[in-house]
Amino acid sequence: MQIREARLDDISQLCALLAALFAQEADFSPDAGRQQRGLRLILDNPESGRIYCATESGTVIGMVTILFTISTAEGSRAAWLEDMVVHPEWRGRTIGRQLLNHAVTEAGMAGCQRLTLLTDGTNDRAMRFYSRAGFVRSTMVTFRLVCDQSEAGAPNERGK
Repeated sequence: MQIREARLDDISQLCALLAALFAQEADFSPDAGRQQRGLRLILDNPESGRIYCATESGTVIGMVTILFTISTAEGSRAAWLEDMVVHPEWRGRTIGRQLLNHAVTEAGMAGCQRLTLLTDGTNDRAMRFYSRAGFVRSTMVTFRLVCDQSEAGAPNERGK
């Protein structure tokens, strides 16, 4: 198994992993078109973030994304850890830990002073995984707003 930066020709395999991830998350649904656009945006704009993939014999078996931002609290660059997923058939073999360690190292090398992530509040397995890796639960609460009115409906219809 090796970990490397994702490439454009990995997009279809990355989309398959994202479909598995989003199928288990309450807030998101798989949509191959959206996932392809998002992956391409990151791959075409490395200043926005990086996608790392775990591969075995040329097959992508896991992925993790870091997205860069600026933290005024830290007074420096920070990153969001996104899309951490290992193919179900490859779980339990330390691939997730290796991907996470790689992302943490790369974020540090990119000058990030903080790495933040979100996980479903009911995903106890993921919360234990991140806790064992040194992440601590924040007291911050996540709020979301869909900004694309063409897909969200009129502002007074949101939340229905």
